[in-house]
Amino acid sequence: MKDNRYKTLIMILFALWCFLIPGMAAAGPASEMVISSGQTIYVPVYSHIYSGDREHPFYLAVTLSIRNTDPKHAITILAVDYYDSNGKQLRSYLKDPINLDPLGSTRYVIKESDKSGGSGANFIVKWKSDVKVNAPITESVMIGTKTQQGISFISRGRVIGQ
Repeated sequence: MKDNRYKTLIMILFALWCFLIPGMAAAGPASEMVISSGQTIYVPVYSHIYSGDREHPFYLAVTLSIRNTDPKHAITILAVDYYDSNGKQLRSYLKDPINLDPLGSTRYVIKESDKSGGSGANFIVKWKSDVKVNAPITESVMIGTKTQQGISFISRGRVIGQ
């Protein structure tokens, strides 16, 4: 009887360690406030992913979201460029810079039928501000459905330049 309780306790502790500890570690950097006057951000996106042994493509719609997290100051989006898996620029979404008001957001969509980006596609987002502000959140949301199966996930941007 004691052996079963001991095994159960070990399994519970192991499950807590597997699920809670990595989550707490991942929450650290995302919860820290970053102050900046401009950045270049790499945002991974997936116009499709693969499933099964034969690597069947599962096509996805992609939404790039840029969110100004500063409650007092606008930021200026300088560039939103879309690249394929080989690093070739496919599209530039901005002809002129745009202002994003405090706590404002904007989005750019890649249709599910657009397969040009591939599984390693990405966006490069460049922004600036005249004063130091809370850095924006840049993330992509991928979603797709096929028959009765659906998938969705997000991918957060990473700063690659100031």
